[in-house]
Amino acid sequence: MKVTMLGSISSVVLLFVLLFSATDNSKVKADVDPLLPTCKTVGGGSMYAGIDFCMAALGSDKRSRGAESYRSLSIIAVDLLTANVTSTATKIDGLLQKGGDATTIKCLQPCQALYREIVKRRPGCAAAVKNGSFKEAQAELQKSAAAAKECDSGFRNGHVTSPVAVEDDNAFKLAKLADGLLDHAT
Repeated sequence: MKVTMLGSISSVVLLFVLLFSATDNSKVKADVDPLLPTCKTVGGGSMYAGIDFCMAALGSDKRSRGAESYRSLSIIAVDLLTANVTSTATKIDGLLQKGGDATTIKCLQPCQALYREIVKRRPGCAAAVKNGSFKEAQAELQKSAAAAKECDSGFRNGHVTSPVAVEDDNAFKLAKLADGLLDHAT
């Protein structure tokens, strides 16, 4: 009788472990962000816009949850880039109006021109993505990334702290993210 009871207890414990494991795994699967596979593909090997940045950027826009293609996500990334460069251009204008340290002002002036140029190119870039002209859009995105880096390097070369360093970095990464998404778009 002890053997039968021990066998029954072992069977119950094994059944409990199997049920708990199955329930636990389904919970883990349900908790996985649907953007993760895309961000792993696009940002996993990227030294520019990694998985965490991809998840945070795309996750900040509710449209990305319903996006069904790399193209749709790229449009969202271009929209996020547009919002970033527009607000950065406005911030630079405000900083220049305030005045301040001569070296900082000297570094901000070329940034102002760079950001104004990026802002002007955004509608054409968004249209190119929507029309499927990915190479054209990617060329524009690469110009935007280069302009953000150029603004940032102006401050480094001037040995001054940039008041738009975060914005430059985000613009660069958003441009690279949109570009990387287009590499997988059809």
